[in-house]
Amino acid sequence: MDYLHLTEKELVEHAIQGDQMAYRALYQIHERAVRSRVSGYFQWKADVDDVVSESFQKAFAALKSFDTEREFRPWLVTIATRTALDHLSSIHREDEKKEGIKQKATAEGNEAGAELTDTTPEEEIINDEVHQRLMQYIDELPSLYKDVMIKYMIDELEYGEIAGELGLELNTVRTRIRRGKQHLAEMMLRGEVE
Repeated sequence: MDYLHLTEKELVEHAIQGDQMAYRALYQIHERAVRSRVSGYFQWKADVDDVVSESFQKAFAALKSFDTEREFRPWLVTIATRTALDHLSSIHREDEKKEGIKQKATAEGNEAGAELTDTTPEEEIINDEVHQRLMQYIDELPSLYKDVMIKYMIDELEYGEIAGELGLELNTVRTRIRRGKQHLAEMMLRGEVE
């Protein structure tokens, strides 16, 4: 079969039927767009590679539920943007854990702890820029989602802790975080805040 002459819709339909060559063709066609969308949010190429890979994995796993009457690329890029947000949140949590280890080790007089998390000035600048960009997007959220998203993505509180601090039901917190992520993904896709 000549995959070069198939429309995007035909490729998606073949991929839904399990055609591995169609999956490969979709990847080759859209990999650059996905990489372009997420690369500005990460300091390291490895993080970009992880998000690109995970985005395609998520999209291909959900392909059977994809409406073939819609365009594939916007759907895929939305998945990539949401995956990037999740990855940024994960990186932030890891940094906070390392900082906690460093502080504990320093408090105990263990200088090896300081070596564990030392970063170069350039890395700190890039991390600050990513954090500032994320905060700009969060600041643009409707107030209904802003407080919950700050507590979730910046303060890294668990759902239950957020519910307790804000006096909300646990399911309300879950819903607001999910919708807040959707709003963030849409804003990032449109590039509304730079």
